[in-house]
Amino acid sequence: MIRRSLEGLEGAAVETLIIGSGPAGLTLAMELARLGRRSLILESGDTGVGPAQDLSAARIVNPNLHDDMSIAIARRLGGTSNLWGGRCMRLDPIDFEPRAYAQDARWPIDFAQIEPFYEIACRYASCGDPVFDCPLPGAPDVGGEFSCANIERASNRPAFQKAHRRVLVANAMIDLRVGATVVDIVLGGDGRVAHVEAVGADGSRRAIRTERLVLAAGGLESTRLLLALQRRHAGLFGAEGGALGRYYMGHIIGEIADIVFVSDKIDAAFDFVRDGHGSFVRRRFVPSAALQEQEGLPNICFWPVVPPIADARHASGALSAVAIGLSLPGLGRLLVAEAIRKRHLSEPIDWLAHARNVCVDLPATIGFLGVFAHKRFLARERISGYFLRNRARRYGLAYSSEQSPRAESRVVLLEETDRLGLPRLAIDLRFHREDAAAVARAHAALARWLANSNLGRVEYRQPEIANVDAIVARMAHGTHQIGTARMGFSRQDGVVDRDLRAFDCPNLFVASSAVFPTSGQANPTLTIVAFAARLAATIAAECEQPKIEITAQARHG
Repeated sequence: MIRRSLEGLEGAAVETLIIGSGPAGLTLAMELARLGRRSLILESGDTGVGPAQDLSAARIVNPNLHDDMSIAIARRLGGTSNLWGGRCMRLDPIDFEPRAYAQDARWPIDFAQIEPFYEIACRYASCGDPVFDCPLPGAPDVGGEFSCANIERASNRPAFQKAHRRVLVANAMIDLRVGATVVDIVLGGDGRVAHVEAVGADGSRRAIRTERLVLAAGGLESTRLLLALQRRHAGLFGAEGGALGRYYMGHIIGEIADIVFVSDKIDAAFDFVRDGHGSFVRRRFVPSAALQEQEGLPNICFWPVVPPIADARHASGALSAVAIGLSLPGLGRLLVAEAIRKRHLSEPIDWLAHARNVCVDLPATIGFLGVFAHKRFLARERISGYFLRNRARRYGLAYSSEQSPRAESRVVLLEETDRLGLPRLAIDLRFHREDAAAVARAHAALARWLANSNLGRVEYRQPEIANVDAIVARMAHGTHQIGTARMGFSRQDGVVDRDLRAFDCPNLFVASSAVFPTSGQANPTLTIVAFAARLAATIAAECEQPKIEITAQARHG
């Protein structure tokens, strides 16, 4: 059930208390319920955008490198699923292996230990079956250097609170409170979490006891709560020099080149298509593990995109209609997350030129908008983006690369507090030129492979010698908050263990992308959900253990 009150929480300890109602928090609660376990979710925001959003305000050391927190975080029911574009992809086996590229990070688990939970994750993410390969018929295997069989799936209902409303409202095993902000975590004499201090929407305060606490408030907000706890208990989480708050990563994204396909068949293969497994999918180019090791490449993916929509010189009425729609803040925010809208419209648009494109290309524009609106908002299988094919078969070549983990890229607490007394964050996300050089090498490798395979060619938008500078100029992120409470083998190299349990606090867990030691090439949402499902299994087994022990004692008594 969903309530706007802290009433009734003063009694016995909650079995599992979850902070945050985003994809991780809601998945964890629903999986626990499926496994017969109760949970309480405390969500700081309400069911829509509200005053709680300003609690996440932070000091951005370099605003050119990091999105403002007003658009990077959603303090409301459903969390960042309200901002999510619905792109579903899993991490790759190589992400979990020791690599020179990510030498400052090691995963304490391997891919096989998370892979089974992607099926559950796909169900909660509403993206069909866990199928992430769709071979391109007739595509040559040129040394296996790249694959174009790798696909991303599209969520058919990205907002988790809407997709699962019936369960959240009706399931008696789930107690969900909105307008409930946790401002303090209190430890007992045994070093375990004893209770949390929460402030309700009416300003009332409650001490809520719990057997275990799960931080599922997003990467930075979960880290913020841990840093506040560390400030009061200086030796926790590796102390000041430990991993907590460090190794902050997002992804390196952008376009510095175009891709031109050699045939209509190849061109069509990279459009959004239904694969027969329950959602729209899109192919991407991904380098092989051997090539990554051989050339010191990051894990990276490439895919074709339409020309920059803000530049009316594309002469497409459909793209101009999209540009006009996104330029209207109210409408634009209904279509895409604000962070994505801003990236599409980094400069003011020429309204007259775009209106001219729409008028000249009116029949095609109306046709596109009708089909797109149906696939995006009305169809059972929802499309996650748009792609317009053209006769020249020329497209932008988008990339999404992992960012190497660096200790100096970090977040710390300020002395300044929010209106409820929790210290605010200072965010110092840093990118490195070495990463840009590696992304440039990946472009060169893809260009070579495309030419050798006769699939297409890469044409840079600047002299090739300037590629690294072009990549550096586009380095900025903030919506994928990774690495600041990472998994490790011990408290010397991590904050949580392989089961997401804090090394220094045995009944405290973290369920967010903050625990990822590396960022991979993939959007983190589906993997966050998979880890939440895995954590539910861990907690359910742990809850059963005392009963087993008591039963055994009774039998021998």
